[in-house]
Amino acid sequence: MKKALVSLLSLLLVLASLPLGGSAANMEKANVELWNAVKPLETTVTFLNSGAHPDDERSDFLAYLSRGLGVKTSSLIANRGEGGQNEIGDELDNALGIIRSREMIEAAKITGVKAYHLSETTSDPIYDFGFSKTPGETLEKWGEELTYERLIRFIRTYQPDILMPSFQNDDTQHGHHRTMTILSERAFKDSADPTVFPQQLKQGLSVWQVKKLYLPVSSADQATTSIEIGKYDPIYGMTYPQLGEQSRYLHKSQGMGSDIPAAPRQVHLDLKQSAVDTKKQSDLFAGVPYNFTEWAEKLPYSASKLKGELKYLQRNLDAVIAAYPNDERVFSTSQTALSNVRSIIAQVKKTNLSPSIRNDLLHKLSLKEDQLQNVSYVSSGLEVQAKAASMILTKGQNTNVTVTMKNNGKQTLKKVAAALNVPKGWKVKTKSKDINLKPNESAKITYKVKVPEDAAYYHAYDESTITTNISYKYGSTKTAIKELDGTIAVLPDVGLTLSPEDIVVNTADVKEEIPVTVTLKNYTEGKTSAKVALKIPKNWEVHPKKATVSFNEKSEEKQVKFTLTPPKTIQNGEYQVKAVATVNGETFDSTIQEISYDHIGTFYYQYPAAINTVAFELLMPASLKVGYIESGFDKVADYLSNAGLNITKLTAADLAEGDLSQYDTIVTGIRAYLSREDLKVNNARLLEYVEKGGHLVVQYHKPGDGWDALKTAPYPLTLGNPSIRWRVTDENAAVNVLKPESTLFNYPNKITSDDWNNWVQERGLYFPMKWDERFETFISMADPNEAPFDGGILMAKYGKGTYLYTNLVLYRQIQGQVPGGYRIMTNLISYGTQ
Repeated sequence: MKKALVSLLSLLLVLASLPLGGSAANMEKANVELWNAVKPLETTVTFLNSGAHPDDERSDFLAYLSRGLGVKTSSLIANRGEGGQNEIGDELDNALGIIRSREMIEAAKITGVKAYHLSETTSDPIYDFGFSKTPGETLEKWGEELTYERLIRFIRTYQPDILMPSFQNDDTQHGHHRTMTILSERAFKDSADPTVFPQQLKQGLSVWQVKKLYLPVSSADQATTSIEIGKYDPIYGMTYPQLGEQSRYLHKSQGMGSDIPAAPRQVHLDLKQSAVDTKKQSDLFAGVPYNFTEWAEKLPYSASKLKGELKYLQRNLDAVIAAYPNDERVFSTSQTALSNVRSIIAQVKKTNLSPSIRNDLLHKLSLKEDQLQNVSYVSSGLEVQAKAASMILTKGQNTNVTVTMKNNGKQTLKKVAAALNVPKGWKVKTKSKDINLKPNESAKITYKVKVPEDAAYYHAYDESTITTNISYKYGSTKTAIKELDGTIAVLPDVGLTLSPEDIVVNTADVKEEIPVTVTLKNYTEGKTSAKVALKIPKNWEVHPKKATVSFNEKSEEKQVKFTLTPPKTIQNGEYQVKAVATVNGETFDSTIQEISYDHIGTFYYQYPAAINTVAFELLMPASLKVGYIESGFDKVADYLSNAGLNITKLTAADLAEGDLSQYDTIVTGIRAYLSREDLKVNNARLLEYVEKGGHLVVQYHKPGDGWDALKTAPYPLTLGNPSIRWRVTDENAAVNVLKPESTLFNYPNKITSDDWNNWVQERGLYFPMKWDERFETFISMADPNEAPFDGGILMAKYGKGTYLYTNLVLYRQIQGQVPGGYRIMTNLISYGTQ
């Protein structure tokens, strides 16, 4: 229904009439793929939602626009979410950015939204460096000129009618969110200004005037327009907010998605800027031509013939929609509309319309051509599968790609062809020719592909390495892009993974032997061998000097064990140990991190094969025995163990019935009450452990991580909420030690100002906002121009033992090889052993 707001009454009537359990049945009856293809023919409107991180998209509203109205909808996100937290694994930084990028792409497929990012590489300046409270800090790190140029370029390329940032520009919001809102508002006019980034125009782009810019607001009294989006859609068997939540479930690394009931929901939007005459109407699309019928009304009287053609085109488009769900009728009507739209494109190019209207109209027509080609492909019944013989390729390798096509439709498709798209320099050979496919006929084409010796290595943010162009002849030519099943990646001949990932050399007790294991994985076809060695710092020793391993097959792994000996007189500082391998005279020195999850597939992150090594003094009690309750969200136990502490990882059985008294200290990993149900179940045993004389160190949690403010700690302890107001994001924020005489800062390591230097990302998250008076406080810190928090370390006596809660991000410091992180954590877990 064109531009109509769904009334609350009609929504309730629809919901009341739904049979229980009807959703699954509707999903089975509806041809969802075909409907997704034909629905966009209803309107010419384009909509862009801008945000900062993957999962910033307004999923419920975008689902309504895209699936409910057919509006061409996209989401432009600044960075890749590298600085976020990971609720499904221990990947952080760029590896997490790859996961979150792919999650967003998969989520967008559910809502019919195309996902884009301003950040282009894993070394991009537009990086999620962690929570920021100000746009100023954000732009300083991202680079204002770079970020804004990419935003303007995208707007001029995508050409949205309506632009909506996801967040308001106020101090309750993340600095990254505010930045994207500020830049989006500025770009409203600048994208239409030829003096702004004029080099883009020389590169073939045109200026573009966004028609309207909205910001979401919280209530109707603040809004220009309010839209009911809670309508039930029988095609999808759910409401649009429910569909949006289905997409949010794909953001698994962020713990997104929730089951919500079918219920009315309104989106409230405030019109901030407009370049069109809305004629005092508050409708979302007021002043923006909604379809080609309205486009015809916008054209001057002199273009009367074109006016009639556009109205005729819209009737043809409506006929395609009306033909649903009859595949055969949809196919035939789409061919008519496709010929029609191509004819009009040729006419518009010859008209003397004003440049702005001409360019705008040509853009709409080209989009409709693309959409019609998709309709033609989906309704044709042509089933295509493209698969490579090998998913992992190496330079110089030959492989086969097989494309299988079957005509499941009711019409004969002539001159069916599948052209392989490969990067420049690759060679493709095939004996295939155009094929005529009658109904139920199949054909198979095999391509021989040669990867050049200078091929670029795979990058997770690049487009698919190999795709297929499907074309056929039936009234009008159709071309569809088909990606191959799975990820095709060009990787080095061999990947080298080092263990441990990082090394601490304790200058207080320099070990004569530091074991290092290099795992080599063969990515080449067939048998091969590799010589591997470690490149070590000056005055270090390594044994053996080098080693040779042989591989019999692809994906085989072999390990080589080395022993490092640092100099006894090693100085404090940073060092690096690198691994190199030689295969057939070529040198390889990369780690290939394989990132594989069911909801996103398999991807790869390539980075230098090196162990970051840091030397500093770390004192620790010789007899200290620590039990660590891993959450799966940090690697602190491994890092502390590698540094020389006696760490035992506690299992569910240990927590339920093991002898906890054998441990001087027990530590919980970050957010362990979220991921360890057994921890919540056995929390009383932990408190009993403390009561009988144990020392428990609990690392930070979110309020929603299964944390009970009254029962989890021995005394009431409420975590800060909303979390945005309870954190110190400046990693260099001054730290005021309130009780410098405390053992926490003197045993076994003397904590000085140096230990608070060179921190990464932030100081602390989710500072407690309220706690029982029996807790002592030990430090105070604040972001610039804010009141300080003094709950960063809280400790209380409980029975014969002590309970310590810290929301300092010590795990990032330890995993980032920051000496102070190790020393402070060691002191916290050593308390009571002096």
